[in-house]
Amino acid sequence: MINEPSLAPKEFGWIEVVCGGMFSGKTEELIRRAKRAHIAGQNVIVVKPAIDKRYSETEVVSHNETALPSILVDTADQIVLLTGNSDVVCIDEAQFFDERIVDVANSLANDGKRVIVAGLDMDFEGKPFGPMPFLLAIAEFVTKLHAVCSESGVMANFSQRVVENENTVLVGEYDAYEPRARHCFRPSVDKRRGKPIRPFILPNKVVDEEEIENQTHS
Repeated sequence: MINEPSLAPKEFGWIEVVCGGMFSGKTEELIRRAKRAHIAGQNVIVVKPAIDKRYSETEVVSHNETALPSILVDTADQIVLLTGNSDVVCIDEAQFFDERIVDVANSLANDGKRVIVAGLDMDFEGKPFGPMPFLLAIAEFVTKLHAVCSESGVMANFSQRVVENENTVLVGEYDAYEPRARHCFRPSVDKRRGKPIRPFILPNKVVDEEEIENQTHS
């Protein structure tokens, strides 16, 4: 369910949190909301923590390569300095910031800005991740997204680590994580059980009529 405000007075600020596991579409949803605000003529700024340089240093990029220009920041306090003239502040990968991000988000919202935050709600052990529980608590709007379990094919909300690394923070992609449902989640590290990610293959638009005839009479 997408819980996004549809109408609110411009002079009031608020916080929206988009959360979920790996590959659930959090960044893609943040980009969608940012683009809609930009089309509406609002001044939008997108920031992400400097630790996340997986795809680009100048853009926030989703796993399916949807992208939007962004600014790398080392600390949460830098966000306040960069967003003075903005109407909408988008913060990606919020779980990588320290607890100051909570005060920063509150301050921006109290200043009349729309704050859109995206991040992992749980770490690779299935525990609340960094400041995300606090952001969820203070947000006016919360959206929890789900992926599809690599093992069972049902709804997934856990991020299964599939490489030997016990650090809480491990910035990774398909090489390091799989989406898993609760009954398939094996903390803290498990072997890979899903199939490799394959590119989309479009169906043939032109079908051979002779082939159809042969299939009909077989």
